[in-house]
Amino acid sequence: MILKNYTIVEYFIIKGISDAPELQTTIFILVLLIYLLTLGGNMIILLLVCLDHKLHTPMYFFLANLSVLDTFSTTVTLHNILATFITGDNTISYAGCICEMYFFGFLICDELLFLTAMSYDRYVAICNPLKYHMVMNSRLCIVLAISCWLLGMIEVIPYIILLLGFTCYKSNVINHFFCDLVPLMILSCSDTSTLEILSLTEGLLLITFTPFLLKFISYIFIISTILKIHSSTGRRKAFYTCSSHLTVVILLYSTLFFQYLRPTSLDTSKSNKFFSLFNTAAIPVLNPLIYSLKNKDVKSAMIRVLGRKGSL
Repeated sequence: MILKNYTIVEYFIIKGISDAPELQTTIFILVLLIYLLTLGGNMIILLLVCLDHKLHTPMYFFLANLSVLDTFSTTVTLHNILATFITGDNTISYAGCICEMYFFGFLICDELLFLTAMSYDRYVAICNPLKYHMVMNSRLCIVLAISCWLLGMIEVIPYIILLLGFTCYKSNVINHFFCDLVPLMILSCSDTSTLEILSLTEGLLLITFTPFLLKFISYIFIISTILKIHSSTGRRKAFYTCSSHLTVVILLYSTLFFQYLRPTSLDTSKSNKFFSLFNTAAIPVLNPLIYSLKNKDVKSAMIRVLGRKGSL
């Protein structure tokens, strides 16, 4: 449904991943499977960290926060696809759309910040192992976690304020599977130049580049320290500890760069949907596998927790 210029919309129509009716059941099953795997994997990590005292370390404390973020962000983005298939209603109110975009934005910002905190944790663990427990004490971990959550919530507010100032939209059909910044900017018939400048300055410098630079500096020191280890076993163990975190950082930053840090004139709906689906579905599914489920500490914790439950 095309709207006239300077018309304030009351609701949006979420177009979804595909228009093809024959693909809707397949898409629903795949999305449901991804969501259940994400929910299950991250909840396992969260419960193990809470229940097993040997996982009460800074690394697993940040992993628990990351699991909460992944669970919430996947719920925010994928629930539209699941709800539309079940109810047949693919509309969302204007207020609901803005709220959905805010929560997704601050959860993504939080993930970047927590990945930065985790890189600092790995830096201290590898470069200053003798001072690790003194530096990464519980007080610092709590301060870092609270700071990450608060900064993520605050950084998205300017985008929401500018979006609320848009006076009209060319259409109320969002060619996406959730309410996101780029599709709304494309639909708007208001001047989006300020929002584009904000996304290329604050989004590039504060939200993306600064955390990335901190991670990059941490890994320069980490790799330099690892290369100085004489034991090949020690080097492999150190690389294994960091490789998972580095893999997720590269994947997440690559998709965010191609999705958001480019002019809207270069945007195509198919590429935007692909990158969105990857960082909102694939990465949260991979995080538990990459970070923890293949980790010996987590496997041992799972055996201990299940053993305690079985003995009751």
